[in-house]
Amino acid sequence: MRARVVVLSGALLALGLPAVLLTVVRASDPASGRLIRVESFTPLAIPLYAALLLVALVSLFAWRRGRRLARGLLGGLALVGVAGLAAHLSWFSARLTGDNPPPASGAEPLTVMTANLYGGRADGIELVRIASDEHVDVLVVEEITSTELASMEQAGLAALFPHRIGDAGPDFDVEDTMVFSREPLGQAERVGTAHESWLVTVGDPSAGSEQALTLLAVHPYAPTHAGQWRADHAAVLAAAEASGADLVVGDFNATLDHPPMRALAGHGWRSVAELANEGWQPTWPSNGLISRFGVSLPALVQIDHVLVGPRLAGLSTHTVVVPGTDHRAVVAEVARK
Repeated sequence: MRARVVVLSGALLALGLPAVLLTVVRASDPASGRLIRVESFTPLAIPLYAALLLVALVSLFAWRRGRRLARGLLGGLALVGVAGLAAHLSWFSARLTGDNPPPASGAEPLTVMTANLYGGRADGIELVRIASDEHVDVLVVEEITSTELASMEQAGLAALFPHRIGDAGPDFDVEDTMVFSREPLGQAERVGTAHESWLVTVGDPSAGSEQALTLLAVHPYAPTHAGQWRADHAAVLAAAEASGADLVVGDFNATLDHPPMRALAGHGWRSVAELANEGWQPTWPSNGLISRFGVSLPALVQIDHVLVGPRLAGLSTHTVVVPGTDHRAVVAEVARK
């Protein structure tokens, strides 16, 4: 009997403590970079609370004639499970059931892709092939290096995307961001983030400014440095507001649960994955390149995004595995409203 109590107590603690921690960090705005990183895993609280509730209810039924104190504790844990599950389902529900304004009748779809190349370690030839197969119109790449760019050129990058902005960096450098496009690109402006972020128009200028789209290609700093992470996201929001950006695309190093991403959504820049009601699409880590305690981790957090402003509708989105990088690429289809 004592062994069963120990096992049950351990199981309840293993489920309840991380779930409650995820709720606390999601409901607050933690200053610690470590807690900001913990917040990335917010959706995982849903199965944790569901399991906590199930274990508590089964134990209550099994010990329905047990001691009042034990039954009271189990009942309290069941209520914690219900409350936590309700809170997290409420936060998550917009990704499955939210309102999605349709595009204008006859609007031509535009396919946008973002890929973090892991300091040039990704397979550039495969990336170009994927972009071709996906019929990508605009490709945003982060952490691109000159060696990576050369391999992409060998795969026919220029023929696929005749227009580009940005420069590639040295091997293993994570600073550089480039944009490749089938349509002409305007004069690029740097955005004040630690890694390169760019503001640029996409579209034939002879067609008029109303037909061109404003793109923000972004790469805020990771929350390993909380102050820089916050400053970079503030710069992204300021640039989006000043330019009236139609697309904000890249490796945000933040999930839809983080306050900066909620701020962008509150100001009108919504995730295509959320608008299309396509749920949780984790992008990091990928390809088994990140491990803990000797175990390679699957993709668990959604930090790469395509966001659209008020002029665009989100049609669909999905992730793609690119060999060699620790990020899945995101491919999104959008159209004018």
